[in-house]
Amino acid sequence: QVQLVESGGGLVQAEDSLRLSCAASGRAFSVYTMGWFRQAPGKERELVAAITSGGSTNYADSVKGRFTISRDNAKNTVYLQMNSLKPEDTAVYYCAARREWVFAYEYWGQGTQVTVSS
Repeated sequence: QVQLVESGGGLVQAEDSLRLSCAASGRAFSVYTMGWFRQAPGKERELVAAITSGGSTNYADSVKGRFTISRDNAKNTVYLQMNSLKPEDTAVYYCAARREWVFAYEYWGQGTQVTVSS
């Protein structure tokens, strides 16, 4: 079992930066692929970025070049550095984890609100 707790959300202006953190408790954090998802009002949840246990990353096209996902296995934490924020980035951001060999994300955080004003 893995518990995930996000932090770092808030209200910012366009072009500002934010760093989200997700602290994981439980065993074997290093074997999990970690993802950041977001869901805006009236829209489906989408995968923003993911990082494997080996450090490979992938990003949604809408955030490439602006967002960076990273992990610190010693601290059981995954980060999402968000730069050049846009109003369309406004959403609840969720951290999620899955074991490398499992297709679907198994564990979810409670979410943190990010609001970007124009």
